[in-house]
Order: sequence, then structure tokens, then C-alpha cells
Amino acid sequence: MHDALVVFQGKNIRRTWFNDEWWFVAVDIIAVITETSDPSGYLKDMRRRDASFSQGWGQIATPLIVGTSGGKQKINCVSTKGALRLAQSIPSKHAEPLKQWLAQVGYDRVREIENPELAQKRMRELYKAKGYSDDWIEKRVRGIVIRDELTDEWKKRGVREEREYSILTAEISKATFGMTPNEYKKFKGLKRENLRDHMDDLELIFSMLGERVSTEITRNEDKQGFVEVGNAAKRGGRVAGNARKETEKELGRPITSKENYLAAPEKKRRLQNKSKE
Repeated sequence: MHDALVVFQGKNIRRTWFNDEWWFVAVDIIAVITETSDPSGYLKDMRRRDASFSQGWGQIATPLIVGTSGGKQKINCVSTKGALRLAQSIPSKHAEPLKQWLAQVGYDRVREIENPELAQKRMRELYKAKGYSDDWIEKRVRGIVIRDELTDEWKKRGVREEREYSILTAEISKATFGMTPNEYKKFKGLKRENLRDHMDDLELIFSMLGERVSTEITRNEDKQGFVEVGNAAKRGGRVAGNARKETEKELGRPITSKENYLAAPEKKRRLQNKSKE
């Protein structure tokens, strides 16, 4: 599934989906509990001091691909159970609230699997709190559903590696917008931020079109394996790219925009743009 950030008491904890559950970056958990500026050093000291903890570390932590400021890399992650084990091993006033929070996170995810509408509701609430308009949120949530359907198809057809997912996504984006996601982020002045959280309505719509058409081609022609699925991705992106170019001719302006929502929330930016019309 996709990497995500969750927030506990104002601090970010990175997580990734693995074996049908969320796994959290171990050093992020330690940073929250201890408030240390060197969580990696703290973890090393823990393992030196506690032989039983060190010997069992292999059962607690698993290296998984997680997004970082330097790109995706393997970092030791722990399941909810492993995170609770960490919390129990560290004397801190933050340990108990963290344990309660982890239990709730796990419970919420189980409920969301049983009822996907709950996940969408939570997503909408989070985006609304960040200052996005209802119209934008509807498109963003729909785009997430379309993206999930596409990656599910890829997985069924033999695409497994994170690197392959990145290549296929880049193919669709390049054909749709003339830029890979990394190039698009630089174009918008973004670093670690999620690109689609900084797209306007039309950018989101053409992203959805490229991915939806790619899904349909993949299914209709029963594409199998990375090469065939990649061909479908290019064609789906090309359909969206042609539609984008036609739209640009009609509007007399480019669809791709350097605008982002770093300085002003989407809702405020939307109102500013309307006032200029």
C-alpha cells in the first residue's frame, strides 16, 4: 500500500502498509516517547544495555521501504505490537498515551477494512482541517480510490517491487503532464510533500483520467507482468495527455501549474483566485 504520516502529540510518525497492517518507523516511535534529538543513538544504547531486547530485535523490527527526505529507503519498522514493546521498554511520561494511541490506530484500521467509507470519512475530515474546500476534497478522495484500484490491478498481474510501481507511475505522469512525479514536485517547489495534495482541480482530474484509463486497458487486455502493464500505463497516460493538450488549446493556458498550497491553504487560494476573475 502507500506510505503515510500520522501525527501523535504534534510529532510525525512515518508508517507503511505491510502484511495487512501498519508498520511504524522505529526511530520515530522512540523520538516521540523520549523526546531525544538522536533516536538512532538512543536505540543503540537500549540494545547495548538490554541483552534480551537486543537478541529479540529481529522479531520486533523488519526493514521496510519508507519515504524519507532523501527518497525511499529501507528503515527498521515495527508493527503495532512491536511499537507497544518499545513503549514498554522506555520509562517515559509519553509511553502510556502512545500505547493508547497505537491501540486506537490499530482498531480504526480494522474498522476501515470492514467499512471503507470510514476511511474516506476520516480522510475528508483531515483535509478539511488542513484548509481544503469540499469540491477539492471530493476529487482528491476519488483520485485515491482510482489509484488504489490501479495498484491492485498491478499487484494481481505480477508487479510487486516498489521500484516497479514508481516506474509505472512515472510513465503515466510523463505521458499525462510531460513530467515525472519527481520533476513535477521540483516544478511546484515541493520537497517531502505529497504532490497531489498540491494539485488544483484540473491537475487532479487529469491524474485520475490517466490512471483510470490505464486500469481499463490493463483489465480489458488482461495485461500480465511488468512489461505489458507498463505498455498499458503509457497508453493510459497518453490518452490523458492528449486530453490535457486539447483542454489547454481551449482554455489558452497550461494545465500544469507552479502553484502549491505551502503558503496558503487550498480553500483560501481558491477564494483569492475567484476574487481576481
